[in-house]
Amino acid sequence: QVQLVESGGGLVQAGGSLRLSCAASGIFFNIYGMGWYRQAPGKQRELVATISSGGAAIYADSVKGRFAISRDNTKKTLYLQMNSLKPEDTAVYYCKIGSEYWGQGTQVTVST
Repeated sequence: QVQLVESGGGLVQAGGSLRLSCAASGIFFNIYGMGWYRQAPGKQRELVATISSGGAAIYADSVKGRFAISRDNTKKTLYLQMNSLKPEDTAVYYCKIGSEYWGQGTQVTVST
């Protein structure tokens, strides 16, 4: 049974940092591409960043230069380092592994 457990969300002031984690189990982690998505209230879920099985990363324009996606295959964990956070980054953040496995979501709130 595949499980994805997210952690690291919270409340932070604008300009601050957070690191999200997504710990996977029950899956052969190494072979999958994966990513982070977010959904703000009243908006559609959007892509934040993806990382291939080989480590190549792609970012949404809105987070380029501020966020960094990474993966640790030995720990079966996906990360999202978020720096210089803005109020518009406020959303529920979800990890996704492969095409079908989603985390439960973690709330990120950035205050002014």
